[in-house]
Amino acid sequence: MQLRTTSTQRTYRYVRLSIVGVVLLLAVSITAQVVAGGPLGSVSAAYYTPARNVFVGSLCAVALAMLALSGRSVEQALLDVAALLAPVIAFVPTPVATGDISGVAVACPGEGACIPAAVVPEVANGMVSLAAIGVIGVLGAVVLAVVQRTLSAALAWALALAGAIVVGMVGWWTLAPETFLLGAHYVATIGFFSLIAAVAALAAIRPAARTRRGHRALRAAYAAIAAGIVLSLAFVIGLVVLQAVGVDLIAADGPPLFFAGEAVALLLFAAFWAVQTVELWNESDPAFRAAGFARRIRE
Repeated sequence: MQLRTTSTQRTYRYVRLSIVGVVLLLAVSITAQVVAGGPLGSVSAAYYTPARNVFVGSLCAVALAMLALSGRSVEQALLDVAALLAPVIAFVPTPVATGDISGVAVACPGEGACIPAAVVPEVANGMVSLAAIGVIGVLGAVVLAVVQRTLSAALAWALALAGAIVVGMVGWWTLAPETFLLGAHYVATIGFFSLIAAVAALAAIRPAARTRRGHRALRAAYAAIAAGIVLSLAFVIGLVVLQAVGVDLIAADGPPLFFAGEAVALLLFAAFWAVQTVELWNESDPAFRAAGFARRIRE
């Protein structure tokens, strides 16, 4: 029997499935690089390897897909902000120590981790481009929301936070480029996955969807994803702190602890979108699925 669907339903389904597909694409690319060139100190270190094109392209594709899932719910507002951070993760690579990364030589001017000088102009170009499109995007979203009469408290909050992130990133890059190069990737990564964990947590506690079939299993899945992301972030942050005090754990010849932490977070991110796809498969307009929940929070 053929199931009746609307074009909107199919579009939302395909967008969510495309996010899962892009994460799988990235996983295959990094796996191929590890097999061909040896272990990576972190997933983000793929930027310095032949897997770079897939790494950067995947993060940009994920950002666009998350923004395409427009809506006025609290959850979607958080996803929109997370989407703004994904290109920062792509354009600003993680600092690496002098050495050989999966067959690619990296040189730093002094001791400790750095972003190689040859990469800095690329970071600058990416940040200028992202800042410009970020300003245009935020202003355009405001105009569209007013014209379409879809401006809500959640959307206004998301736009304000997005604007603050654009201003903050540009200001940080302009006033302190040295610290920006060393820390922006970590800040964006932690912010991105923290927002995904928050969305998963909200999905775990919000009222059941229109159909109660399987809602307990879905809530349990969302709760497990949120907890897993928080734990993996805590693990990665702990490694960053250890590195800051002189314990280098991202060297190519060291244990792949960063790689493990980031890989777990990435797989949980894909799992989140797989669960979203299952839960909202028949929703004609999932943008408003949490509107009632948002009102209850405000009340």
